[in-house]
Amino acid sequence: MEKRNTIQKQLVLDAVYELGNHPTADDVYRYVVKTHPTIGRGTIYRNLNGLVEEKRIRRIEISNGSDCFDHNLDTHYHVQCVKCNRVHDVDMEDTPDLLGKIKHANGHQLISFDILFKGICSSCREKES
Repeated sequence: MEKRNTIQKQLVLDAVYELGNHPTADDVYRYVVKTHPTIGRGTIYRNLNGLVEEKRIRRIEISNGSDCFDHNLDTHYHVQCVKCNRVHDVDMEDTPDLLGKIKHANGHQLISFDILFKGICSSCREKES
């Protein structure tokens, strides 16, 4: 069930699309507050969570870092830089029926998955050189 679309929710959704680089909630906040200085951080977080619940954006859970958000709802994979924590799409074909290929799930009923590769991005590699 889709909840009502508020101006704040639309601002947050637009920011996720316009930033286009798997922004964190703080990235979205910094982007929106430039044009709407009275918007609160809590409003940003609440609307990001609502958009995820409505399946209008996807949350990418990052261990040891801030979750980020993706407007691309198609099945695709991500890579996280272990130095700067930035997340990027991986150019790789989808693996059809990946859940069906799992032989033993330790009693879990599998419903979805996120694949997050780890590496060092080109910007961080350049800084190290």
